[in-house]
Amino acid sequence: MNDLFIYTASIRNILAIFGLVKTVVSGIRSTGNLHLGNYFGAIKNFLRMQEQERCFFFIADYHSLTTHPTPADLHANVRQVLVEYLACGIDPEKSTIYIQSDLPETAELYLLLNMNAYMGELERCTSFKEKIRKHPGNINAGLLTYPVLMAADILIHKADYVPVGKDQEQHLEMTRTFANRFNRMYNQEYFPEPVAYNFGTELVKIPGLDGSGKMGKSEAEGNAVMLADSPEVIRKKVMKAMTDEGPKEINQQKPEVIENLFTLMKTVSTEETVAHFDDLYNSMKMRYGDMKKQLAEDMIAFIYPIRERILELAKDDIYINKVVKKGAEKAKESAGKTVGEVREMIGFRKF
Repeated sequence: MNDLFIYTASIRNILAIFGLVKTVVSGIRSTGNLHLGNYFGAIKNFLRMQEQERCFFFIADYHSLTTHPTPADLHANVRQVLVEYLACGIDPEKSTIYIQSDLPETAELYLLLNMNAYMGELERCTSFKEKIRKHPGNINAGLLTYPVLMAADILIHKADYVPVGKDQEQHLEMTRTFANRFNRMYNQEYFPEPVAYNFGTELVKIPGLDGSGKMGKSEAEGNAVMLADSPEVIRKKVMKAMTDEGPKEINQQKPEVIENLFTLMKTVSTEETVAHFDDLYNSMKMRYGDMKKQLAEDMIAFIYPIRERILELAKDDIYINKVVKKGAEKAKESAGKTVGEVREMIGFRKF
């Protein structure tokens, strides 16, 4: 079976050269465990993409350096994200899954693109302004040039599609700017203009349990349900989820914190379960404790096979090392070609 996957992946690479299969690139920062928001907002689509396209999925450990992790934390987080990617079903035989820092070509392309990225456009970036507002004591150059490194990640494989959330759309637009600027400077139609990829449907935004914004690793404690969480931890988190005093009239419009609970339930529960609690809410018979108990059990049931696979893979150093080595080799094949051609276009020559 593995031989069939390898053959299929090789055919996919050839088809990509002729534009018959699209190249997809996406990464995730190595800053802790994956959560349900990651799964439904990204990974679920990755599983579909790897069956159809030429996919590169990387763990963005360069990006995580903007927050200065300790060496031990950095290594542990990279390994954990890799294990959880695999546990969710990302297949290294169908996709190229690699660690960003295993690809020094990305750092070189980042340097070359930085030469044509301008201070004004980087300082106007919404995410940069937000970061320096939240963390005024850590305004480092990596935060300023974050969009350039993201562009290098995408352009290194000449991506056609990039799965991104709403908060990354400006970075993708800047990637297109950098690609077009390079093409104009060197009079080449070399880099394609990557576009957002979401299967033509609205991107799924999974809300957090604290009632505000989206589920995220860097949000308040208890905001996110992790894929590695035990049943006990999940029950504790969900039972603390924010609610209100309950509906005051029949068929009352749900406030955001309650709509968030229903959104979470729609991702892991049956339609009948959702309809049952919707009817209770609309008839003013809702008991939030009952809803939370049901939501917690449905989350546990959904996460169980993924968590079991996480625990199994975490003990298999031989397999993890094999995946890392193979991913680096496959990524270097694509990246090396790009950087070699870029160096030649710029004017670097071997003497």
